[in-house]
Amino acid sequence: MRTFTILTALIGAVSAAPSLISRAATPFSVASPGDVHDITLTANNTLNGTYHSPATSDANKFANQAQPKPGHLPIKLVNSFGGGHVNAYISGLDSENRVVFIKGDGSLLYPSSGGSSTPVPVSDAVKIPLPAKGKSITITVPIVLTSARIYFAEGTLPFFIVKIPTGDGLVQPSPANLKDPSAGVNWGFVEVSYTEGKSVYANISYVDFVGMILSMTLSVKDGSGTQITRGLHSYALKEICQALAQQTHKDGFPWASTCITNSHGTPIRALAPGDYGAIKPAAFQHYWTPYVDKVWQHYTKSALTINTQTAAGKVKCHVKGDKLYCDGDNRGYSKPSANDIWGCNSGPFAIQAGDNDIHKAVVPRLCAAFVRSTLLIPGGDVQPGVSRSKYYKVGPTNHYSRLVHKFEVDGRGYAFPYDDVNPDGNENASGTLASGAPDKLTVYVGAPPPSKFFKSGKSG
Repeated sequence: MRTFTILTALIGAVSAAPSLISRAATPFSVASPGDVHDITLTANNTLNGTYHSPATSDANKFANQAQPKPGHLPIKLVNSFGGGHVNAYISGLDSENRVVFIKGDGSLLYPSSGGSSTPVPVSDAVKIPLPAKGKSITITVPIVLTSARIYFAEGTLPFFIVKIPTGDGLVQPSPANLKDPSAGVNWGFVEVSYTEGKSVYANISYVDFVGMILSMTLSVKDGSGTQITRGLHSYALKEICQALAQQTHKDGFPWASTCITNSHGTPIRALAPGDYGAIKPAAFQHYWTPYVDKVWQHYTKSALTINTQTAAGKVKCHVKGDKLYCDGDNRGYSKPSANDIWGCNSGPFAIQAGDNDIHKAVVPRLCAAFVRSTLLIPGGDVQPGVSRSKYYKVGPTNHYSRLVHKFEVDGRGYAFPYDDVNPDGNENASGTLASGAPDKLTVYVGAPPPSKFFKSGKSG
């Protein structure tokens, strides 16, 4: 572990001039972009589509095939980025589940693997260059589009297409693969679904990583006003990386290494600790063990109440032997590992076929309590129960989630999968905008819009 003197000097250097960080001094991870042979195909970075043709083509090639269902969604892209040139990319699945890109002129491009089991680069024609800082461009999405993402990158962001059992799969940039062809690029995305009913759902999420700073607004046609998610401050990534370095000095765990820099030492991403496991699987292996043991010991003698926030109401839970059992639940919960807590979807938090409604309600509330370290604080025997001001106050805790929320402008944007678990009637952490009568979706790149432009941050 680095000495405090070196670490303090590093933090000052990051604040003053991130590009001056050297490979020798930084406790951060360094991206080393590779080529197509360094791509790792996973469920997280592959969008599975159906077959359409043996060659890349535009929509005109589908005259004798099923046509994508039409739509009309204007998307305005506002450049507020203070760095280099920004390109956007809009990808998703059409109504026939084919991988499609929306080009800058609103036309469609359907990439094809040509039957190749080795990923094939997608044409640069899908790139949408943004105008200079302070200016905007509007693209109209002409079809229904689901599982979609609007990507933004400082420079060119590589995409690939590969043969899969159902047809063609889009290989998307991987934030956690240090040798991925995209590894050295500063990028980020927002998620969008534009349904057959012409409803829009758009989301900013930091569950996996923090990258390029993005904000969104959604204007609607029903008179309910403009929705907004401001996301993170423009300086958030730098501050998060500084704080992660400080946390490593405090507890010795590799929080600093979850921050990734390019070859010049400039921070370009901060990974959630669970995603960092793709780089160093054992890095946080024992991080939660003492806390989990204390929780099990405490609730062997005391009752834990889970407010299911459903018709089942509040259920009592006790530790018996090596498992936690809740009244009315179809099965108990074993002690979670660090990976179980980071992801909330494995071990005791994996929901199985046949689990009853009580179990499905307990899982997110129990995992959220672990992530936020609220199970042993005063009032923590009721979950969810304590206010947001008491989250992440004791160790161990998820410092990545803590820091993401610290630097969010309006407190919205998921920092872990069940971040929408909160006491009844308040504290919505979701970064989702939604409407059945959308007018225009606007995405701000690099910095959120001034708060004076909008009255509220309500969603849905």
